[in-house]
Amino acid sequence: MSYNLTDAAKAKQTTLSSHTKFFTETLEVGRVSALSFFEAGHSSYKKERFYWQNADKTMTLVGIGHAHLLTNEKINGRYEDISASWQQLCEKLVKEETDMDPVLFGGFSYDEQNRAQSEWGEFPSSYFVVPSIQLKIEEGKTQISINLITDSSNASAIFDKLREERDRLIHIAQVDEFDFTLRNNIKTTTERGKEQYKKAVENVTELIRNGQADKVVIARAVELAFEQELSVAGVLHAITNEQQESYHFGLQVGNSLFFGATPERLVEVKSGKVYSACVAGSIRRGKSAQEDRKLGEELLSDPKNREEHQHVVSMISTVFESFCKDVRIPKIPKLMKIRDIQHLYTSVEGSIGQQNDIFSFVEALHPTPALGGVPTTVALEMIRQNEGMDRGYYAAPIGWTDASGDGEFAVGIRSALIKGNHAYLYAGGGIVADSDAQEEYEETWVKFRPVLRALGGKLNG
Repeated sequence: MSYNLTDAAKAKQTTLSSHTKFFTETLEVGRVSALSFFEAGHSSYKKERFYWQNADKTMTLVGIGHAHLLTNEKINGRYEDISASWQQLCEKLVKEETDMDPVLFGGFSYDEQNRAQSEWGEFPSSYFVVPSIQLKIEEGKTQISINLITDSSNASAIFDKLREERDRLIHIAQVDEFDFTLRNNIKTTTERGKEQYKKAVENVTELIRNGQADKVVIARAVELAFEQELSVAGVLHAITNEQQESYHFGLQVGNSLFFGATPERLVEVKSGKVYSACVAGSIRRGKSAQEDRKLGEELLSDPKNREEHQHVVSMISTVFESFCKDVRIPKIPKLMKIRDIQHLYTSVEGSIGQQNDIFSFVEALHPTPALGGVPTTVALEMIRQNEGMDRGYYAAPIGWTDASGDGEFAVGIRSALIKGNHAYLYAGGGIVADSDAQEEYEETWVKFRPVLRALGGKLNG
């Protein structure tokens, strides 16, 4: 499916020339709420914002406006294309040592070969933005940068205008009172392709039993219609409160917002170290601490879930052994407990090689067996043939990198797409030889619950 940039966006995606310069300037400010700053940009930058908060809440990013866009619709080489374009852009960077590194934020579609007509029409295969105004809260310090990429001889005057705009947004964020309370009234809830999903699980289970694959992840979608257009900041506020232990993200592309609260980090690069996480195998939370502990022990000893988890560990280990040195991987998984579900979890750590950047790892790790299957290429083809939908950015890499090469990408699960007064929620599970279609269907509802609740809905009505 082709992606058509608006004329304004095209102007921000011009080819770099020998005269192009990338200017940045950082201002340390007093306390500013990240969501208030995000909402301060609503009137002028409704379609040009992003939000990110890591799982341990040590770092929050907000981007407002587009200094530059990097997008592509490549079937092959899309990761290398974004990486090379970002490196070329960083070579133009002019900054003081004390200035914050500019950030590139965005994501990739789940499957560049499956771009069927769907609600994801505004999202290209790869979409990344350098924000005009960038907020970062880290280690108790709040900094706001302005970024300008231009070959204009009038750059100084343009930069002064950006300073004025930065100050205006800071003032709004600090002074105005924002009400992030969602007042959503859900008119309808539609299970899209419910019977097709169950049939897909049955078909894939049979293929696995016949030895054609070990595991395949099949997903489905639920569509919600609301009485009014949803507040983007309100949605982000709700999901961050609902899922305290997760990565929180929001990416606006055109008239759409992709957002979520995912427990799963794909890769982090920090000061030469690389980190990933194997998250696969799940069970519900208990109604009491005693039941919760019993369910956790059941998960840790369950052969099906341990096998599913080991597929992910093996795949990520192979990538790290190829790309890194000093790789560390625990032999036994732990439990990751979040509000609605427990997962098996294994951390992975290594030292980055000189020839690799964060996009190298994103390409090599996506999709993990937890979101695709085993073997990967066979599983992807089975998903294309049986799932019957375009996943868009669901279960795909979303995150950031900076001019120093640090960055972090998460896997876009526990997520939804908002368009006007409609929301599209996505959830899936790993299918193996002994999977039962009804049980898999019921498990997807557990995975829908965090986003559904954040949007004002609930299970069983």
